[in-house]
Amino acid sequence: MAYLLRFVQKFQEHDQSAFLELEKKFIQLEESAVEFPKGKRYLPYAGREPSNTLIWECEFPSLQAVQDTLDLLNRDPRHTELFQQQVQFFVESYVEIYQTLEV
Repeated sequence: MAYLLRFVQKFQEHDQSAFLELEKKFIQLEESAVEFPKGKRYLPYAGREPSNTLIWECEFPSLQAVQDTLDLLNRDPRHTELFQQQVQFFVESYVEIYQTLEV
């Protein structure tokens, strides 16, 4: 059974440039570290979330793979360093995990 992991990060509108510059560093980390998941990023254009929201999501083959990824992100010093720089811009942040519907 597959799962979708989503990080939703709302940031201060006036800090968008700085926030997205740091996000580029997360992209570089994903591209350079083979063990990191390769997620997709979205900025809302129209919908429930305001435009000052970054959504990162990635599919995983199992719930264990999701947990392994969360563990990796929590213990990797490169990710932690970037996260500590970016968290100052957060208004709200949360994690969502969705189970793929197979009917």
